[in-house]
Amino acid sequence: MSFNNLQLIEPVLQALSKEGYTTPTPIQEKSIPSILQKRDLLGCAQTGTGKTAAFTIPVLQLIHEQKKTTQFLQQPQALILTPTRELAIQIGESIQAYGRFLNVKHTVIFGGLPQHSQVQAIRRGVDLIVATPGRLLDLMQQKIVSLNHIQYFVLDEADRMLDMGFIHDVKRIIVHLPTKRQTLFFSATMPPAISKLASVLLKDPVKVEVTPASSVVEIIEQSVYFAEKKNKQSLLIHLLQDKSIETVLVFTQMKHAADKLAYKLNTAGIRTEAIHGDKSQHSRQRALENFKSRKTRVLVATDIAARGIDIEELTHVINFDLPNVPETYVHRIGRTGRAGAGGIAISFCDQGEKPLLNDIQKLNQRTIPVVSGHPFDMGSVHSNINKAPSASHVNSFKNVGTGRDRKLFRQKTY
Repeated sequence: MSFNNLQLIEPVLQALSKEGYTTPTPIQEKSIPSILQKRDLLGCAQTGTGKTAAFTIPVLQLIHEQKKTTQFLQQPQALILTPTRELAIQIGESIQAYGRFLNVKHTVIFGGLPQHSQVQAIRRGVDLIVATPGRLLDLMQQKIVSLNHIQYFVLDEADRMLDMGFIHDVKRIIVHLPTKRQTLFFSATMPPAISKLASVLLKDPVKVEVTPASSVVEIIEQSVYFAEKKNKQSLLIHLLQDKSIETVLVFTQMKHAADKLAYKLNTAGIRTEAIHGDKSQHSRQRALENFKSRKTRVLVATDIAARGIDIEELTHVINFDLPNVPETYVHRIGRTGRAGAGGIAISFCDQGEKPLLNDIQKLNQRTIPVVSGHPFDMGSVHSNINKAPSASHVNSFKNVGTGRDRKLFRQKTY
């Protein structure tokens, strides 16, 4: 199967060719024809499987073809709603790439920056808006954005909207959409609340599921290291002595923990930056670019800040803190193993996190292999704490390591 078999027009195929795309991923192969037929769609696929292209490519084509036969309206025809600014920016970049030969104008709106430039773009006239819920609601309340002419509505990362407490905002936005529209609903997992929302939004949808709900990418090698909380920093520094770990994304639960860990790693001579909700947009984008270009070896992030990270050849993800929500584990480790590549996911687990580990294993119906005998193992930490790492442990690690009130919660956590 190639993109030539998916009813795509020549300008789109030309853009995909320039991007080096030849073969669609399963989610793209199953979604694009149905979307071009103007069917509602419920897509469930793991992160890293190509969901963004699966909806942006056909929506761009539909808008382009419609503009050839109807008078241009100075109002957006399509809305893509996504949870974080990083993901919104990433989607905007994809639209720019796939739509380079199409007559489709788009803009990206999100919080954290002054709204002036975003307002100016909207007033000049756009066909498609990519938005985060908070800034979109602000501009709607200011009568700057109208959703009266939306024909194509995409809700991306729906489960993350739920995790972040944005579902109420999403419902407030949906009320302003025309009843007659095409709705595309994408999510990596399908917890009951998300399934219920999908059933309300979608009309006779095509259902596309390329992997079992809440499963993890099979090619990602997973392992867990048991260590006392106070020893996690030392364990991380110990593991990073292995120079074969070229890039690693480290997840913490709290914003202050991300900053503290980044400081400790830099002190140990490991080039590290942190991103979280308290960082400015400029700071977050700079840190992300440094990480992508490998100027920075380690990026420490909270779940929300990391949601839009899509980095080619990211070799390792480390859960410094286990997530409170087991579905979040799927999103985290899915930052590696992108587009069929291999990846390594390592989790640290202290005594208090064992119930979280059990929930993760229960959700994914698999036991994560335990790496024991390391210098900070909870079972032997007191006898090994002052010893240098043994050659056998380093080799063991290489064997394992080669193959992002709720408002208050968000403020404290992200």
